Amino acid sequence: MDTIYRDSRYGFVEIFRREMGASQPRTFTRRISASEVFVKQLDLYGKLNGHGGCVNTIQFNSSGDRLVSGSDDQKVIFWNWATKTSQLSYFSGHHDNIFQVRIMPITDDRKIVTSAADGQVRLGQVLENGTVETKRLGKHQGRVHNLAVEPGSPYVFYSCGEDGFVQHYDLRSNSARKLFCCSSFTDNKQSSSSIRLNAIVIDQRNPNYFAVGGSDEYARIYDIRKYQCDASSDLDTPVNTFCPRHLIELHDVHITALAYSNTSELLVSYNDELIYLFQKNMGIGPSPLSVPHEELEKLEEPQVYSGHRNAQTVKGVSFFGPHDEYVMSGSDCGHIFIWKKKGAKLVRLMVGDRRIVNQLEPHPYMPVIATSGIEKTIKIWAPVSSDGLPLPDNVQEILESNRRGREDHSHVTLTPDVVMHVLRLHRRQALAYVERRNNRSDVESDEEDDDAYVLRFSGDDEEGNPQECNVS
Repeated sequence: MDTIYRDSRYGFVEIFRREMGASQPRTFTRRISASEVFVKQLDLYGKLNGHGGCVNTIQFNSSGDRLVSGSDDQKVIFWNWATKTSQLSYFSGHHDNIFQVRIMPITDDRKIVTSAADGQVRLGQVLENGTVETKRLGKHQGRVHNLAVEPGSPYVFYSCGEDGFVQHYDLRSNSARKLFCCSSFTDNKQSSSSIRLNAIVIDQRNPNYFAVGGSDEYARIYDIRKYQCDASSDLDTPVNTFCPRHLIELHDVHITALAYSNTSELLVSYNDELIYLFQKNMGIGPSPLSVPHEELEKLEEPQVYSGHRNAQTVKGVSFFGPHDEYVMSGSDCGHIFIWKKKGAKLVRLMVGDRRIVNQLEPHPYMPVIATSGIEKTIKIWAPVSSDGLPLPDNVQEILESNRRGREDHSHVTLTPDVVMHVLRLHRRQALAYVERRNNRSDVESDEEDDDAYVLRFSGDDEEGNPQECNVS
């Protein structure tokens, strides 16, 4: 009750400042969106229908009036989310599931970069007549899950792929260059292997630094100023690494998503583990295996966010609020989790998908969230409820079920024969599913489509499958 009173009083003060002309409209909106009262009033505002497959990526433009999305159907759609209508739809030129769509800054939303399971990184350019020209900018050997755009630059961005490479792009040159191949930490450099990368993110406060994460336990920080034009084995030298102490040298975990706060805190989401928030002083250093155990014990532990389950897909993680007051994640249980950043208190638990919620995108300045998952729709959440919505009555059952799932999974060991058997079975099921869909005379609605496939083991079947949502 005290919290509600404080938040209500805060909101009243901001409204008073706005009415007196002491606060600009956008500043007012940003400030008041941090109120827990507004977070607890978040409810479903509407659904955006138009994609023919899982929606894997969503992003608001800088002004917040449009949303862009990419899907397994290889289409990119621009939406007016407020009116729940599509404004522009085009075929990306990819041959497999789109994993990332990013609008290049200061281009009037006319230049869009995409990456996909086919390994391609492509550019879509909206012409004056409304048509879209697309072309390939670069290619990885394997899936490309993530792109990172240099803040404020209409030209420069980066990609990371399952081949371990980080590539740099400058739209003025229409070419890509490999910066380095991310390798595992070993005592013998010759025996190291490449890390399948899932995530790359630039520190908005200091764009010289970016973080990557993938198929091991370490989030690596790099300084872009150190890199030359060609990839070389001696260039894979991070300036810092982050990892919870209990996960160091635990080889059955990996990173699915990263996010930087506006104060350079690093948020790391692990596959079938938890989410951790690292302060800048919590780094292990560039060579974590060389750090003495007693030095590791002195490191401050990161803030932990728990309750969700991140096992079946490559999920995102993000901050919410004008000063990143909240942390958000999807879950295999189909719920949206929102925690207070400070203290990790769970404040919202909302049903976001009938199966799995993968991506959550905060509006740049309003208390609005877009989410997507296995369903073909995008959901928009806004503080439209007249009352503050409590946590559901079965919250403890949901949390306990997710906890048991994590613990049960940690005790399972899959032999190569079992893995290959599951892969063969999955391929047969997927082919049968595609054949059934091709034989249907009509397209089923999003609510009727119960045949979505979510199983995949990372590192196998590099060509991808149109019905996959990644499982690592």
